[in-house]
Amino acid sequence: MRSAKKLPHHIQAKLEARELIFKNNAFDARLETHKLHGKDREAWAYSIDWSYRVKFLFNDDGSVLYVKAGTHDEVY
Repeated sequence: MRSAKKLPHHIQAKLEARELIFKNNAFDARLETHKLHGKDREAWAYSIDWSYRVKFLFNDDGSVLYVKAGTHDEVY
């Protein structure tokens, strides 16, 4: 995901740790995974930390497509 490469290095490190949690359980409470609304009603998001999020889609085959990583305002 291109947007992840633009994140500050310390956030990229947190994202890597969160991805491991996500791969084991997409709805782990530490991720605060939630469904989005409005124009993004098909998408979901999880928290990297207080300010940063990852927006993603669940595909029909069970795979996940990461859409964007960034601040709350950038992602939503």
